[in-house]
Formats: sequence, C-alpha cells, structure tokens
Amino acid sequence: MSKISNKTIQDLEFNVVLDQASSFCTTTDGKKNMLLLEPLTYRNAVKNSLQHTNEYLQSYASEYRIPNHGFDPIEKELQLLGIENSTLEKDSIRKLAILPRTVNEHLTFFKKQQLLFPKLFSRLEKIEKNEYVPQAVDAVLDRFGEVKDDASPDLKNLRREMNSVKGQLNGSFGAALSHYSQMDYLDEIRETVIENRRVLAVKAMYRRKVKGKVMGSSKTGSISYIEPERVLTLSRKLAELEVEEAEEIHRILKALTETLRPFLEEFKIYRDYLTHTDIIAAKSRYAQSINALLPIMVEHRELELVDAYHPLLLVSNRARNEKTYPQTIGLKADNRIIVISGPNAGGKSITLKTIGLLQLMIQTGFLIPVHEKSRMSIFKHVLTDIGDNQSIDNHLSTYSYRLKNMRGFLKKADDKTLFLIDEFGTGSDPELGGALAESMLEELYSRKSFGIITTHYTNLKMLANELPEMTNANMLFDAQSLEPIYKLQLGEAGSSFTFEVAQKNGIPYSLINKAKKKVERGKIRFDKSIA
Repeated sequence: MSKISNKTIQDLEFNVVLDQASSFCTTTDGKKNMLLLEPLTYRNAVKNSLQHTNEYLQSYASEYRIPNHGFDPIEKELQLLGIENSTLEKDSIRKLAILPRTVNEHLTFFKKQQLLFPKLFSRLEKIEKNEYVPQAVDAVLDRFGEVKDDASPDLKNLRREMNSVKGQLNGSFGAALSHYSQMDYLDEIRETVIENRRVLAVKAMYRRKVKGKVMGSSKTGSISYIEPERVLTLSRKLAELEVEEAEEIHRILKALTETLRPFLEEFKIYRDYLTHTDIIAAKSRYAQSINALLPIMVEHRELELVDAYHPLLLVSNRARNEKTYPQTIGLKADNRIIVISGPNAGGKSITLKTIGLLQLMIQTGFLIPVHEKSRMSIFKHVLTDIGDNQSIDNHLSTYSYRLKNMRGFLKKADDKTLFLIDEFGTGSDPELGGALAESMLEELYSRKSFGIITTHYTNLKMLANELPEMTNANMLFDAQSLEPIYKLQLGEAGSSFTFEVAQKNGIPYSLINKAKKKVERGKIRFDKSIA
C-alpha cells in the first residue's frame, strides 16, 4: 500500500492539524489514535472517511442528536479479563459494562435514523446488540457501582443481620452516652469516631469509672476516648459480619467476572467502534471551528480550490484578530502544472502549503475550509520540497539536500502524483541550477504528474509558456506601494520586482543602475515586460 511520506507530513505541518483536532476528542483512546492518523491513498477508504465526518457534522444541524460515545480507558481491565481465574473490581466491571450499553444506544439510534446517516449506520453492520452483559451487571451492581443487597441470598442475609447489629449497637451506645452524660463524666464534645467506631469523650479524671476499651486520648491528655463495654461485644460481632460480607462480595464479583470473560473480544470491538466514533465526532467539531465542508469529490485527477483557506493560518490569525486571505487555484488534465513567480513575501509559499495541507486533510477524512464549488480527487503520492532543508546532521548543503529530494521525486512521480516545490532549483549557480531545474520540470511534465512550483528562474517561466499543459501564475503585487495583495493570478508570470523593492528599501539609485547594466539585457527586458 502506498503511503504519504513523513517528510511531506512534516513539510505541510499536518501533525499540527491532528493536534488541534485531537483537542475535540472526549476519550483518552480517541486522542491517542487521532494523533496517529495518516493520509489514505485508496479512493473508497477516503470516501467513507469523509462521509462519516460529513454525516456527523450534519447531525448538529438536525433535530436528531447522535448519542454520547464516551468511555473510560479499559486496557488494564481487558488484560485482567484475559487472565484465567482473575477477579475484576466493582469499578472495572462498571467501566466494561458502559461499552455494550453505549453501543446498544448507537445501534437503536442509527437503526431508526439510517436514512439520515447511512454511512454512520453501516459502521455498525457487523456489531450485534448485547443485552446480556448489561443485565448480568445490573443484577449485581446498582447505578452507583455498588454491590446490591440481593446480588446473592447469602449477602442479603448478612446485610440484614449487620443492620440488626448496627441498630442494637446504636441503642447501646445511646444508653451509655445518656448515662455517663448525666453523671458529668463526659467532655463538651461528648463523643467522636476512632477507627470507624463511636467512642465516648471521657474527662481524663473519670476514665477509670467508665467500663470499656480505651481507644486513645487527646493531644493534651485531658480526654480519654473509650468504647463502652456493652458496645464492645456488638462491635466485634459487626466486624466478623463485615469480614463475611467482604468474602461474599469477592465471591459474587469472581462469578460475575467469569460471566464477562467470554465477551473479551466483543469488548475490544466495542472499544474500537467508540474510539473511531470519537475521532469522527472530533473531526466534525474541528470542521465546525474552521468553517470546513465537503468539496465535490471527483473520480479523475483534478484539484479545483475556490476560496481555500490555510486552516492553521486561519486559527492563528483569528486568535490575533487578523485577516486571512483565501486562495483560488486549479489543476486539471489540460493544465497540470502551475509555475508561480513574483517577489518574496507575496504569499507563494503559503499558497503551496495551503494546497498540500488541504490535500492531506481530505485524504485523512477531514473536511476543509473552501467554497462548496471546490473539486478534489485522490493522489497516490504527495511530494513536497518546501522550506529551508539545510541538513546539519549529515552536513549536506541545501542544494545537495534538495537534489537528493528530487531524486526521490523522480523515483515515485507518475500520473497519480501531486508535487509541490518551493523555490525550484535554488541553492546553486543560477545558470546551471536553472538548467537542471528545467530538465527536472520537463521530466515531471512527461510523467503526467500534477504539481505547483514557485521560482524566480526566467527559463522556467518561459518553459511554462511553451508547454500546453503548464501555466504561469503570479502572486499579485501593488506596483505602486510594492505591498503584496495575496491573490493568485493565473496565466501570467510574475516579476520579481528585484530592483523596485531595492529602491523602496533605500538602496541608492546609482547602485541599482550599475546592477541593471551588469545583468543580461534580455533578462531585464523579460522581467520588465512581465511587470
């Protein structure tokens, strides 16, 4: 299976999108798995993933709210369940029982609303309702997760006896309290609790006059804490009953664990379903936050972005209260490669990154911030060479690194490839680097690949004019103020405004004139005619 490379994912900062989207997950498993998502390259897988997200997003606008899908991490519980003769605690059993209950709710909901949510319903096709586990757990645990009195006949009898002893205990303690209170043997606080037992707060001088067990004294030694004699026997009886109760509860939980053990694989299926549901829900919440939608998906290779926003720029600009400029750009069979030129800081790189990032998002089932008329398809390879790739680790120069990267491009590039190259051919002698870049671009063109490059090289702009399926484009610049307009214009190459920008930044006119004379007259004329 072909895979989008890690380099492309890093170049386009796709991991930042995953990080932002993971903040909308409600489960630990969902968050963890969201960060591991990778772009898909099979059309059906991408189509299903997109429809899941889109249907979930539509549910917010409908009167039918999809049931909650939350659950606690259950990795330890599943491991323990897989060990023979193990016994799960009450809380662990409660956590496991939530899974079939929640999935049952989803099955009921999506069965009723399958016309509204056909793709989300189809995710449950191989999952059957499980009433047995919730019923078995409900027979033992109450809604607070405590073992019920009638979980077994023995437990019922034990607890009845315990309640009777507690009643006698309270009566005996009350009588002792009243008796010694009248005799003025007790301190103002009269009573307290030590080691889970009610004790009398006896003034130290009278401690020998009160029959019972001394359980301690106050820090100052002025009070002795005594459990009255007539209560002692009943306390021992209650303690014995509590031990018997704990043993009976352990026996009940062991039996319940044995009941749940055959469902180990089902619990894993429920967990996977709910984890995936959490990811879908988080993608739809993320889509809401960036005003994203599902563009028109086409079978043939095409990319037509209308009013497309870079999602990360949109989020950071919104936080700073700054405007984000949308881009409109298209690639199709008769116009497969676009060569963008124009001055630096005009938005060329962000245009490349917008296209690349939105492509990765679509192929991972994310909706994207574009106009609904936008059209997209699936690419098997998305190849990028963006940003400063100086490799300090292996002491490669920028140019060597980029050549190595281009070698990788030429190994993979075909008619299912989208390539994005920033500042194509730079890092070497302009004449030679330009010639090599031209040869490589011709090769990518002959492979029927789709792509966008940014460049200052005149020969690449000229090549785009000559080849029928390649077009020039430029980032518009205000020639008067020399400020970028952040708008892409197709059909024309862009001037780099080198001398104009130099003049604006205070370089003496005499120096600029000297530089103009040193450069080939033809190149100046070409740049001037573009401007």
